[in-house]
Amino acid sequence: MSITRARAFLAALLAAAGLLMPDAASAQQADGERLFRQRCGACHGLEPGQNRAGPHLSGVIGRTAGSVEGARNSAALRESGIVWDGGTLDTFLEAPRQMVPRTSMTVGVPNAAQRAAIIGYLEGAVAQ
Repeated sequence: MSITRARAFLAALLAAAGLLMPDAASAQQADGERLFRQRCGACHGLEPGQNRAGPHLSGVIGRTAGSVEGARNSAALRESGIVWDGGTLDTFLEAPRQMVPRTSMTVGVPNAAQRAAIIGYLEGAVAQ
């Protein structure tokens, strides 16, 4: 892991834990929401049953990949056996087609801090 990547990862962890500044957790959530809208929102929403080009992400944590009814899931994703959690989402978002060859998702998020913010937002959105 490069020093720059390690620092970004550490900053994301500290921000998620609320250790960088008093309102770091809320800032991280706001940043995650902004990044979600920018990077994911064109294809994914958070409303249950409201699929777009990709499935809705309401309740994504703990859900089996490719299992959203009515969504256009690739056979590769349906057959992957992946259960979404922070780690599997991080790996998938970094390089979707490396994790699941032949998936229809082509857009990756190479920046670790951005992935952490998006995943944190998804985890918080599920909890609300």
